[in-house]
Amino acid sequence: MRFPNAWVGGAALVAGPVLLLVGTVLRSPFHFFFPDQLRAVAEHPALVKAAYTVFLAGNVVMWAAVAHLVQRIGVRAPRWANWAGVLVTVGLFERTFHAGVDHAAFVATRHLGVERATDLVASGYGDLHLFSFLSFTITFGWFALAIASHVGGVLGKVRAVALATTGLLPLGVLKGTEVLSVVGTVGLCVALVPLGVRVIGEQPRPTRRTVLVAVPVALGLAALALLSTLG
Repeated sequence: MRFPNAWVGGAALVAGPVLLLVGTVLRSPFHFFFPDQLRAVAEHPALVKAAYTVFLAGNVVMWAAVAHLVQRIGVRAPRWANWAGVLVTVGLFERTFHAGVDHAAFVATRHLGVERATDLVASGYGDLHLFSFLSFTITFGWFALAIASHVGGVLGKVRAVALATTGLLPLGVLKGTEVLSVVGTVGLCVALVPLGVRVIGEQPRPTRRTVLVAVPVALGLAALALLSTLG
């Protein structure tokens, strides 16, 4: 058995890039740097929170997409698969950490106002933490994975280059959308969505028993998700 299985990996290859692209486009009306992002969340809270939430969801889903891609690369290029997979996964962890800081900044904006929240973020923006030393993984991980995907025979030259553009995505806390953000997320979709569709299409149709089991499991997970918000 491989983890994640092909159903999960294929779905993630489609959903992850699309969610990242949607989140990127949703926050595109606002200026790039953090004072403008905090002002935007004060003036357009629903839109900005939706943009950051969708982007975070895509980032989290990408772990399964990367894991499945690495499995495929590993058949022909195991060393490339291992190192590229580690770098990209650490980069995904780092973006998730940034999303937590983003959320805290948005909460501060709601309770303290834009000016005080901006001063608070500015005072600690350059403070060192673990991921300060690992920021390079956000960029170079995707370059390594693109090379690995081509060396491993999983992606052709064009789609490998498209995957590499993901490394152009801006990194850091409270970063909005710029041209490179759109280029990177579109490139990710070009590289991985067709592969995800193919992976899903290769799978056998779910049996009736599988569906009957999946429905209560999905409902149970939804109930647990709601309960989690109470704690």
